[in-house]
Amino acid sequence: MRNIYIDRTEFTGAISVFSKDTEIISAGTTIYSMSVGDRNEEYQRYANDYDIQFIFDDYIPHLEFYTVPQVDIMAKDSRGGFIGTIGQSCDLESNAPICYINKDLECFIIAENGADFLSNIESWQNNLKPYNKIIFYRSKVEAEMKLEFIDLSDIGTDEINL
Repeated sequence: MRNIYIDRTEFTGAISVFSKDTEIISAGTTIYSMSVGDRNEEYQRYANDYDIQFIFDDYIPHLEFYTVPQVDIMAKDSRGGFIGTIGQSCDLESNAPICYINKDLECFIIAENGADFLSNIESWQNNLKPYNKIIFYRSKVEAEMKLEFIDLSDIGTDEINL
């Protein structure tokens, strides 16, 4: 089976691609940031008590890596690590696994899904399970040298804003 990659850093909307005998894989490291207006005491409690600093629009970290498959970063910690979902945009109600990427670009699963993450949030740092299915590149350009990407500019796309 052939693998083809879609760069989710450039196209964040919904997309469907069908190709015979081909697996389409979302790639890239994206950031899920929340509106500053959503910041409240609960998010501050997560930062103070659990070292989970959710990302808001007034401070979006600069990432110097590109992941395959996609990791959507939703939070960071005081040690330079990031928390995010694997393979899709952040949604704590989905079944996407939650991972932790440390400053040395080592990846760990911290929860099977968002519900598991929230129910065990006080002990997330004790639940790090090594996960070697994320490949780190320095940039999309480096990933493109090794992987085949779909060029979305070659495809007609329709974007609907509701």
